[in-house]
Formats: sequence, structure tokens, C-alpha cells
Amino acid sequence: MLSILFGLLSALTWGAGDFTGGLAARKVGAFRSVFYAEIIGVIFLFTVLGVLNEPLPDARAQFFSVLAGMFGTLGLMLLYHAMSIGLMSIAAPVSALLAAVLPVVVGIFTEGFPGFLTLIGFGFALLAVWLVSQSKDGVKDILSHLADLKLPLLAGIGFGFYFVLMHQATRDGGAVWHMVFSRMGGMLLVVVYLLATRSSWKIDLSAMPIIAVNGILDLGGNFFFILAGQAGRLDVASVLSSLFPGATVVLAWIFLKERLNRNQWIGVICALIAIILMTL
Repeated sequence: MLSILFGLLSALTWGAGDFTGGLAARKVGAFRSVFYAEIIGVIFLFTVLGVLNEPLPDARAQFFSVLAGMFGTLGLMLLYHAMSIGLMSIAAPVSALLAAVLPVVVGIFTEGFPGFLTLIGFGFALLAVWLVSQSKDGVKDILSHLADLKLPLLAGIGFGFYFVLMHQATRDGGAVWHMVFSRMGGMLLVVVYLLATRSSWKIDLSAMPIIAVNGILDLGGNFFFILAGQAGRLDVASVLSSLFPGATVVLAWIFLKERLNRNQWIGVICALIAIILMTL
């Protein structure tokens, strides 16, 4: 039950983070927005470590955390870039679906098959992600942008490997230090990219508040995913965390009064069914 609760909290915070991340990417570019969000996240994490005094993980866990951070940051940069060029309607569902499928496959090989009802729940969850992320045109909108699927697909692979690697890194406990090392891995990746492309490091300072909010929310998603994986199976934690596009849509409905279309309402119902099945 705790795994399901933490997985849902992860989806909620990641969904809110993607909303703010998309706004930040439009202001300063995907790569710079991710880089400065990572810096803010590291500063926040060291502040938390000063209070918690969490022990340093071993070299193996550090390595997996850094690698996970690189894959996760790659996924974020690709996702935010896809959103910034107007591909939000296909970026969210495609990346989330692939991010969920990869850990499910790995989980079956490493932890065995989950229960029958849980498997059915996976199916409803994946359907929910697809439906709740659809624009009014639904699948027609996706099919009209088949040539643009490469960015969302690569983003989903990055997220999927993040799920798998971070689960391996944190299986012996701990969370904050793992997030520090994952952030360092992500920052290293962005620095290499910015140097290689000779891109500008400057940003509009007016964008810093939204970048800061994005950085904290992304940390929250990571934190709750780690707790979900420690409390239960990798595949359950990953599938529930991958409901983040649904969280973004529902938050927009609640706070921005945006209307949900029929497909999105069906997706919300499918998500609720998935949650119920996974708790049985």
C-alpha cells in the first residue's frame, strides 16, 4: 500500500514539475532550464543533508545514481525540448508509456511476474496515460506527427533507464545522497552538451522563480519514486509514477479550470481502476 501511495505522490509532483518545466523551457530553452533546475536542486539537497545527516552510500550505489541521473536528465531535456517546439500533445503520452514499459520488462526478469490483478492494473494504467494525455483530436493528432516521435521515444527510454538504475542504487536504503549524485550526473551531461555546442549559459533572471519551482517539484517526484521502489516492486512504482501526464492534466483542470475532453475523462477513470486493482 505504501508503494502505491508513494508512486501516486511521485506522479503528482512530477506532473506538476513537467508543467513548470515546459514553461521554463519556453523562456530559456530546454537545456539551460534543466541545468539551472539541477543546480537549485543540489543546493536544496545539501541543505536537507545538513539536517538529516544521512550516511554516504557505497561506491556501487553512487555509480548507479550518477548513471541514473544522466539518463533521467537526458529524458528531461528531450521532453522539455519537444514541449518547447509545440509537441506537448505527443511528447507526454509517448515518453510516459515507454518509461513505464521498460521497468515492467526488467521487473518481470528480476522480481518475477506480479499478480494477475496487478498485471491487469498495468494495462489500465498504460491506457490511462495514453487517453488522459490526448488533445481533442485524440489519436489522429498522434498519427499526424509520426515523424516527430523520435524525441518522445528517446525521452521515454531515458526515463525508463532512470527508473531501473535508481531502483538498483537505492535498494539498500537512503534517498537524499542518491539524489545528490544523480543530480551531479545530470549536471555533468548538460555541461558537456553546452560546452560542445558552445551554447550561451545566460538566462533571463525573470525565469528563475519558475525554474526553482520546477527543480523542487522534480526532486519531489524523484524522492517519492525512490520511496515507492523501496516499499514495493520496481514495476509497480514505475507504472504509477508514469501517470505524471495525467497529473498534469488533472491539475490544469482543478487550478486552471481547463475542460477535459471525453478521452481524458475515460483516462482518469482507467487510472482509478488501475489504482484499485493494484491495491487488491
